[in-house]
This record gives sequence, structure tokens and C-alpha cells, in this order.
Amino acid sequence: MRKTTSLRDGTVLSTKRMEGADGAGFPPHTASHESALVILKGACTITFGEVSHELHAGDTFIIPADEVHQVVGLPDFTAIHVMPKDIRFNFKVQDRSPGTTRP
Repeated sequence: MRKTTSLRDGTVLSTKRMEGADGAGFPPHTASHESALVILKGACTITFGEVSHELHAGDTFIIPADEVHQVVGLPDFTAIHVMPKDIRFNFKVQDRSPGTTRP
């Protein structure tokens, strides 16, 4: 299970709650601007190509713009994603692994 819920919008920033259960991953994607992921409960990994970062409750991770990444629960997590209101996501990305294309 994975779920994203819009929370509040400010003048410049927007926030969403991200919840993942049972090790379900959000699809690999890029974003047009950097953003921050704040882990509230549980743990997850965020993977860029072959490099993974394990995040736990209380951790904050700055996600760079234009980098293919994927977030997966370990097995469950709840996070707040803080991002610019004009951010754009691209889910049709090329994986960094040779010969792999993501839809």
C-alpha cells in the first residue's frame, strides 16, 4: 500500500503526507525542483540509481532536482514531503541501470 495526501499549501511551498506499507515502492521519477522528505514514523529507503539511503523517524532528506529516485518503505513509513508549489514530476524516466527503462 502506498498513499499520498495533500496537506497545506502556502504562497511558495506545498506539503503532502506520504505513507507506505508492506514494502510497497512509489514509482521511480524525477522532479523539477529540489524538495525535502521528513520521516515521521517507521523507515524507508530512497534510491538514486545504485545508491540507497536508509531513512528513519526524525530524519530529513533533501531530494535534488532532476535525479531519478524511488522511495520504498522498510516495510512501513509515514513522511511529510515539502516542495515548491510549482514542482513537476516525471514518472516516465530512464533508470540509470544499463538496458532498463521505466514506464
